[in-house]
Amino acid sequence: MSVSQLQKATEFRRLHEGEAFVIPNPWDAGSARVLEALGFRALATTSSGFAFTLGRLDGNVTLDELASHVKLLAAATELPLSVDLENGFGPDPEDAARAIACAADAGAVGGSIEDYGSAEGIYSLELAVERVAAAHEAAQRLDFPFTLTARSENHIRGNPDLADTIGRLQAFERAGADVLFAPGLRGADEVRAVCEAVSKPVNVLARADLRLDEIVAAGARRISVGGGLAWTAVEAMADAAELIREDGDFSAVKPPMRVRGWLDD
Repeated sequence: MSVSQLQKATEFRRLHEGEAFVIPNPWDAGSARVLEALGFRALATTSSGFAFTLGRLDGNVTLDELASHVKLLAAATELPLSVDLENGFGPDPEDAARAIACAADAGAVGGSIEDYGSAEGIYSLELAVERVAAAHEAAQRLDFPFTLTARSENHIRGNPDLADTIGRLQAFERAGADVLFAPGLRGADEVRAVCEAVSKPVNVLARADLRLDEIVAAGARRISVGGGLAWTAVEAMADAAELIREDGDFSAVKPPMRVRGWLDD
């Protein structure tokens, strides 16, 4: 562990103790550098955005591939980096623990573990809690304060049961999670219900129909955007390419006016 990783980890913990903050999600080293230059204070990877860089859909990368990605991002920026570890790349508690250790070894200072597997669906509460506990134990063995986020996937996996989601997050908190996250909450009322039911900081996935101040007023401490920035960039590229293909119109192609400022050390 380098001193810089300890400094990043300490700063990341401090951020969760202060005012609410946005943690945007870069999909490659260049986007990480841009977000740092724009003044954001921490970054989180996006599993779907990273998979896109490999020409794949979400959920189709390996832990080794993710580790290489994390090393690249951690070296590219001085900001604290948290990693979307999906389900820990396996259903067992040992898989979750191994993913935490791997992310830390690659330079991350935080990471999230979710309670859903593509083959198994939503894990039983007992197994989900065992996985969070194993991830917590792995984080405790590190020699810096790794911030563990535990995710309840109900709302984006066809089971928008708020009571069950809250019960899971409360159990994850007891199992040692530092941050709680239920992507897909359907408005400020649900965000408020979750935040009032737990004592640890809550991460909320941004929605187009909710402003930042509304999410913060509902109690969220951290706001992420998932793959949203990646898809914004991809859609802009596709729109420009379609204009070229259909009309021979290059007007949507932008010169790199600000790139040197963003990337120049």
